[in-house]
Amino acid sequence: MPINDHISNLIARVRNAQVARFDQLELPSTKVLENITQILKEEGFIKNFRVASDGKQPVLRIFLKIVPDNGYAIKGFKRVSKLSRRVYVGKDDIPTVKSGFGISIVSTSRGVMTGDKARKLAIGGELLCEVW
Repeated sequence: MPINDHISNLIARVRNAQVARFDQLELPSTKVLENITQILKEEGFIKNFRVASDGKQPVLRIFLKIVPDNGYAIKGFKRVSKLSRRVYVGKDDIPTVKSGFGISIVSTSRGVMTGDKARKLAIGGELLCEVW
C-alpha cells in the first residue's frame, strides 16, 4: 500500500514504537525523512539512524533514545503542515516550541533545518513538524 504522507507515517511509527516500548523502528526511506532524522539525532532526540538498502526501496532504521528515570527523549511529535493544509512561515513567524525546550523543523529553499537555524539565516519556509 503506497504511503501518501511520509512525515505523518514517521510520527505515527515513532509514537507506536514508544507505546510498545521498542528501542528501534523501521520505515521506508526518503530524502526528507533522512534529513528530519539527521536533525533529530543532532538535537539529541534519537540515538542514531541508519539507511539500509533492502531490495527495491531503502529502509530507514531509527534507534530511539531512552533517558533513565524519564522514558523516551521524544515526549511529543506534532505534524503542522499537512497534505490538506500547508503551513508556510516567514523568517519572523517561526514559532518557538515549548518555550525553547522543543524544536520546529522547517523545509526551506536551503534544505530541511531547525526553526532556530532558519531564524539565524533569516529565511522562512514550510513548517513541517514540532518535536519536544
